[in-house]
Amino acid sequence: MKCGPEYWIWLQRALGAGAVTDEIVGFFGSAEKVYEAGRNQWLESGLFSEKMCKALVSCSPSESYGIMKKCKDNDWAIITPDDEKYPPMLRSIRNFPLVLYVHGDTEVLSCPFSIGIVGTRDASSYGMDVAEAVSYNLAEAGSVVVSGCALGIDSRAHEGAIRAGGKTIAFLGSGLGSDYLKSNEALRESIAENGALVSEFLPFTSPSRSTFPIRNRLISGMTQGLVVIEAGLNSGSLITAKCAAQQGRDIFAVPGNILNTGYLGTNNLIRDGAKAVFSVMDILEGYLDKYGKFLDTRNADKSLQPCNNYVGHDNTDRAKKKNDDMKKEKSSVSVKDKQEKPVIRAQLPDYASENARALYDVITAEPKTADELSELSGMQIHNVLSALTELEMYSLVSMHEGKRYANN
Repeated sequence: MKCGPEYWIWLQRALGAGAVTDEIVGFFGSAEKVYEAGRNQWLESGLFSEKMCKALVSCSPSESYGIMKKCKDNDWAIITPDDEKYPPMLRSIRNFPLVLYVHGDTEVLSCPFSIGIVGTRDASSYGMDVAEAVSYNLAEAGSVVVSGCALGIDSRAHEGAIRAGGKTIAFLGSGLGSDYLKSNEALRESIAENGALVSEFLPFTSPSRSTFPIRNRLISGMTQGLVVIEAGLNSGSLITAKCAAQQGRDIFAVPGNILNTGYLGTNNLIRDGAKAVFSVMDILEGYLDKYGKFLDTRNADKSLQPCNNYVGHDNTDRAKKKNDDMKKEKSSVSVKDKQEKPVIRAQLPDYASENARALYDVITAEPKTADELSELSGMQIHNVLSALTELEMYSLVSMHEGKRYANN
């Protein structure tokens, strides 16, 4: 029997995000029935400690209405386990979330097939290119790409899926509406337009050292398999891989330089049994019997290459149309006009990150490499690469031969 979201919010607030929930919900049937049971039945069930009972009585379902109003005001959906849109993959894990707050397309949560991609925040250009290429090819084949919207590998994985015209889901280590990671705000909005931003934390909850490990089980739990790209021995991505193993999900890893400690985590996963990835077919081939009707693998066995080499590089039709319109406008201007009129540069959107703004100030019509732009802007190379991707999404810069960038 379906109960109101206020009861699920109450139960999740009392137990805390990441709590083991399958036995509790299985025993009582719903959050409302847990509430109606009362303290004596909670203790008799053997599923609640005295401390948990105190937490349950310390708050009330009526306190959930303020949270529900915030979600309504921001057009955020609330998905609970008895909702038909609740992800069936997550429902199978022991500590499934009692509440999911969603910004974007709730339908994508019921996707039949998805693959997770995770890796280090401090990624090399190799790792970034691989993440984007794997994600692009997966999305092209029909898989939803799941990651955590962090800097580095996560961000590039989401971007690859969007560029391929596919769907992507980001599980956040903070609440929706949090000010965390302002530099990724534009990407988060793009994910919401091409999939969904999802969090089990209350709206506007700030991240902490504990929220990310709690979040990681959802990235693996949502997927049939997890791909780890460029992870050192202490990488948080290995926590996600451990979650995947505990949940019975498949684990894949991209081989890296054995002399570079930044790849020790991924290389060790392969040594310990994870399947090495050299093409997307290495990931998809084991799922074709069960999910083949949802997948198009015609290009899945091709060699991985940077997404900029693919036809149809622009991430959305809107971006492509804007880029084409800008080119037509440029070509219609006569040489005389160019000489007599100052060049008026397109404006950055209001929500552009500070890194994107700083880099846009130094990019000119003369193509330059990322290293040259790093020197001109004084920005670290990984921030330059992230900002370039953001500016490409706005169709304000484009890549030329030799991986050199110039404004449009």
